[in-house]
Amino acid sequence: MKGKRKGTIMSKWLKTNALLSHSEISQYIPMTQRLTSRNLSSMLAKYEMVYIKPERGTYGNGVIRAEVLKQGVNKYQYQIEMNKRTFKDYTSFFQSLKKVTKKRSYLVQMGIHLLKYQKRRFDVRVMVQLNPKAVWETTGIIGRVAHLGKIVTNYHSGGQLVNIEKLLSSHLSLNEQKSVIEKMSKLGVMIAKQLRQKYPDYRQVGVDVGLDVTMKPWIIEVNTNPDPYIFKKLADKSVFRKVMRYRGLKAPIRILKKKK
Repeated sequence: MKGKRKGTIMSKWLKTNALLSHSEISQYIPMTQRLTSRNLSSMLAKYEMVYIKPERGTYGNGVIRAEVLKQGVNKYQYQIEMNKRTFKDYTSFFQSLKKVTKKRSYLVQMGIHLLKYQKRRFDVRVMVQLNPKAVWETTGIIGRVAHLGKIVTNYHSGGQLVNIEKLLSSHLSLNEQKSVIEKMSKLGVMIAKQLRQKYPDYRQVGVDVGLDVTMKPWIIEVNTNPDPYIFKKLADKSVFRKVMRYRGLKAPIRILKKKK
């Protein structure tokens, strides 16, 4: 299948479309389109800030933040890694972007203004796995804080792994924290169920969730081959042990059996 290799679904576009068909999940998916000059122009006009991502990529590599500037001579800006470039007009802005993206397939996604921890953006990884009873279960939730000055939160790109309660403590009361965490947990399970209807081979997914200032969870990305070792950073080692235990489970015969 195009966009898929053994062990993972590579295409962000395929995963997004699989989730958009679910009416409840779709409200948590930021507007996403293929990168073209027209699509980028219209999305910047509507949202002012967007993220441009390789359709196939890992660890936040190649992610670009693009925005319309409200002050100064230059009107457009994009940032990749820690490098920023500004432009006076859209044509030169897009031409420069095309030199970065080359002929690879990219997507443009509505920008989410993420909550911050110590002036650094953070998002949340929600790990969802099939348990021994073949029921989807959220087994781990951990916060990922971006390296100061960077636009991606990935641990492999210099991000920091932090307990989710610690990240939310300056924004929410204890009861509000529990409510938001429960909502992300349920959303993760819903996503796993929906994705497995389309791609039945998967037993675990890692959902990257971004929270905006209203505490609405946004589905930034879904990983079908999530890194389990990030949960080793949590003080509660039982989370990591469960993640690894479920990861090593073999699918029951009744799940693998194909219809004749």
